[in-house]
Amino acid sequence: MNDLSSYHTYNEIRSQPRAWQAALERASAALLPRASDYAQTLFTGCGSTYYLSLAAAALYQSLTGRPARAVPGGELLLNPQTALTDQPTLLVAISRSGTTTETVRAVERFQAQGRGHVVAITNDVTDLARMADTAIVIPEGQERSVAQTRSFASMYVAATVFGLRMAGDSDGLLDAMAGLPAAGERLLEGYAPLAQALGEDLNFDRFYFLGSGIRYGLACEVNLKMKEMTLTHSEPFHFLEFRHGPMSMVNQNAVVVGLLSEQNARHERAVLDEMQALGGTVLAQGEEGADVAFRSGVPENLRGVLYLPVLQLMALYRSLAKGLDPDHPNNLTAVIELSNL
Repeated sequence: MNDLSSYHTYNEIRSQPRAWQAALERASAALLPRASDYAQTLFTGCGSTYYLSLAAAALYQSLTGRPARAVPGGELLLNPQTALTDQPTLLVAISRSGTTTETVRAVERFQAQGRGHVVAITNDVTDLARMADTAIVIPEGQERSVAQTRSFASMYVAATVFGLRMAGDSDGLLDAMAGLPAAGERLLEGYAPLAQALGEDLNFDRFYFLGSGIRYGLACEVNLKMKEMTLTHSEPFHFLEFRHGPMSMVNQNAVVVGLLSEQNARHERAVLDEMQALGGTVLAQGEEGADVAFRSGVPENLRGVLYLPVLQLMALYRSLAKGLDPDHPNNLTAVIELSNL
């Protein structure tokens, strides 16, 4: 095995709890608009940050009770009529670099049309942060590698704080999120051997990541890490949807990862049990009684970031086992900047 510390991706995965702490502090201090001023909230980003938007929009709606949805930056730019109405709209734009062309152009058009307030969540003070009415910037999440790990997690923590604050946090739940960094450290220490064992087993040739509700966007993201870093067949699904066709791909070469909830754990575990009976290798993540047990004490809606670190490590180990460079995935660059938009 190569010296892991020589890879930016490894160092960024392992150091991310400190970036979570910074995200908690920065998002808690930001001056925010009032949720009641807007009929809908749109979250937008590209690639990983679109998946972050999916997770954040679902969480925002569950916390605030107000309509929210996610739209890719390119779709908001090219097909705005499918996302925007005449109703007052709050736009939350998410970008690691703050310079992704589709996202920046979509925000420019949104502002030119006077549609509403723009909140930026980013890791750098660049175009997006300067344009936004409110910017939540977490420089501690910045990365040198191409695939997002620490940056994604830090921005997701900030999006969680944002949703909770927009909901009013009448129960003082923000204080409970203080336990996340320590829980993340425990996961990275305690489950690294499991991540390595699964990641380095090249008998596996397909990975499926199952998550429902506020966890579906997170399932999409860890699926993307597996694709980007390891060039392996990987797909995300909602739990119950997996039975409707995709389970035909499950065999002894498949790994099925379940991002378990508390409310629907009985139904979600039933899906995993069925996939195991079909010959698949199952990895369950959840607060208690799972292969990867968080034991965080953080309320369910607020601990979503804990699903990420072990699966990021699994992708890293698989990348190295296949002789790939996790810092520089095939055909990819850290930022997509286009001159024709």
